[in-house]
Amino acid sequence: MSCSKVGGSCCRRAVTLTVDDFGFVKTNTDEGNGIKRFTWTNANTKSSAQVITYGAIITSLKFPDKDGNVEDIVFGFDSVEEYQSVKNRYYGATIGRVANRIAKGKMTLDGKDYTLATNNGANHLHGGIQGFDKVVWDSYVRGNKVFLTYHSKDMEEGYPGDLIATVSFELTKNNEFLVDYKAVVTKPSPVNLTNHSYFNLAGHGKGSEELYKHQFTVNADRITEVDSTGIPTGNLPPVSGTVFDLRVPKTLGDVINKVPNAKGYDHNFCVTKASSQELAFVAKAHHPPSGRVMEVYSNQPGVQFYTGNFLPETDVSQGKGAVYKKHGAFCFETQIYPDAINHPNFPKVVLYPGEEYHHSTVFKFLIEN
Repeated sequence: MSCSKVGGSCCRRAVTLTVDDFGFVKTNTDEGNGIKRFTWTNANTKSSAQVITYGAIITSLKFPDKDGNVEDIVFGFDSVEEYQSVKNRYYGATIGRVANRIAKGKMTLDGKDYTLATNNGANHLHGGIQGFDKVVWDSYVRGNKVFLTYHSKDMEEGYPGDLIATVSFELTKNNEFLVDYKAVVTKPSPVNLTNHSYFNLAGHGKGSEELYKHQFTVNADRITEVDSTGIPTGNLPPVSGTVFDLRVPKTLGDVINKVPNAKGYDHNFCVTKASSQELAFVAKAHHPPSGRVMEVYSNQPGVQFYTGNFLPETDVSQGKGAVYKKHGAFCFETQIYPDAINHPNFPKVVLYPGEEYHHSTVFKFLIEN
């Protein structure tokens, strides 16, 4: 396995960036692609992060606890073959062209009806059968930042127009992991990118026992109401007086079994923010036993809070030497509201030629004793 410094003067920075090989995958053609892995290391704080070009996936995030013990806090695998297997449930992946669900895989855009690939029962989920999580992205490096690009062709998974997506990643000296998405299109098309990392601040293999000890805060006074299949009804009920009121911290173990008609949280929260384009505080997770804290900031109007309800209970998945089971991790997926293309009262999801989609998210890691 080859490894080299990239970014020129990175060795003089608090955070260093290296690249190595992470296997080889076949594409839809007869050609194959070598997969690159990028590793940021913050020697001052003993923190690190890794991203691969397959699926623009975050494979590892390691941070110390209050006693200096380092743990990997995201689900993932040790090989690209495992990321291509059925046991991968979007672990760490970049999601597109549209994150979350689109009802019945149907949409009407400028008077024309479109049928998208359906891969979640009758619904379209996370970009379809082969979304952005299952393709090889091109890459380049600028300074300490890695840029991954993907060209989604006209009618791929049913979406109109060519789309060029760029996602950049960077670990800063202040233990902030920055993810920035941009996209342009040649025809009007819905665009809603996100990252689907599964977090457990106690450590990726610590399971539900430790996840239930997490305290969660979400800066939202409304949610998107959903039906039994997870499709929004169009209603945006207030969270006040419900189990969805996470405006002050709640310990997950105290509330997860009170979520109505569900096995836990899997809901879009409507972020309370002053400006539609500026970064705002979205959510916070705190694991008191370790002291680890993750704060999320974004310019997106929503965040999907998911508590791993559909992870296996008995037929367990294994990754990076750990067992992954139901309620073993949580996700904060910053996004435009689900199924926005079919709800005129939801935030704008259609991107037009000449416009640029821009989505910024900051995952900030701290220690609280």
